[in-house]
Amino acid sequence: MMKKRVFLTGVIHDFALAELKKRYRIEIHSGRSPISQARLRSKIRDADGLVCFPYDNITSDIIDHAQNLKVISTYSVGFDHVDTEHAKKRKIRVGYTPEVLTDATADLAFSLLLDVSRRVTEGDRTIRAGRWTRVYGAYDYVGVGLQGKTVGILGLGRIGSTFAKRAKAFDVNIIYHNRRRVSKSQEKALGAKYVSFEQLLSRSDFVSIHTPHTKETENLFGMKNLKKMKRSAFLINTARGRLVDERDLFTALKNGTISGAGLDVFETEPVPKNYPLARLPNVVLAPHIGSSTRETRSKMAEITVKNLNLGMNGRRPIYSVGY
Repeated sequence: MMKKRVFLTGVIHDFALAELKKRYRIEIHSGRSPISQARLRSKIRDADGLVCFPYDNITSDIIDHAQNLKVISTYSVGFDHVDTEHAKKRKIRVGYTPEVLTDATADLAFSLLLDVSRRVTEGDRTIRAGRWTRVYGAYDYVGVGLQGKTVGILGLGRIGSTFAKRAKAFDVNIIYHNRRRVSKSQEKALGAKYVSFEQLLSRSDFVSIHTPHTKETENLFGMKNLKKMKRSAFLINTARGRLVDERDLFTALKNGTISGAGLDVFETEPVPKNYPLARLPNVVLAPHIGSSTRETRSKMAEITVKNLNLGMNGRRPIYSVGY
């Protein structure tokens, strides 16, 4: 009996590939990433399974070109790049990899917060460029301390809650806004107080975003809401790039509407050359590495394969969307 065919839009770990090769005929896209829509349409036509990544755009059109597709297994915690509703209509399973990257992403978010508030990367650039030419005095090159400050968390899910645990150790006041208020016991454990979105913006010294990208949250942090933040405040985003209007953020950072930002996600990835935000000293930029630890990425590959195997056998993936 001929093995079923699985197409991968990129390379995953060797152990995961070895597992897939035992069961399926696999083909891996080896060209420029992300794969073009034309090439993806061609390659998915007779595939039984698809392994994709968050930078791939799995539209209804792509799905409709798949004649035999049983499962889409995405190597990511997010799944907004997949038209899950259309997949459900076609009775195609969709699996993703949440939970395992919670600690890694929360750690990176807090790293960005510390970095931009204490001007670590800015200092690194200063030294490497040979611009540190004198000993700094009492008023020179000062950053912002955390103790007693207010950290606002937008989205108190798995990552937001874990971020709150990190913040609690730094003796800050923690406030949060969520679609639904969490239990009083969880609030007590985290030391977090529920506030409205407007209050979160106006009261926070640091705002960390941990909410999904939806139609409602698209460009949520545009100039209108950036102006509601303190001029001394910092914005941290490790969620999704399209939650922030980058043109407005550039203006806000340049004009002092807010003090700084730490970003791991962007509207377009990779960012273009001469990226405007890269010209500003009060921004720390990371190339979408929230889940980039050896341990996390290995676990993600393991779950991606398990999700694929379950879907290929007509069963729900471990972590399933919709169908």
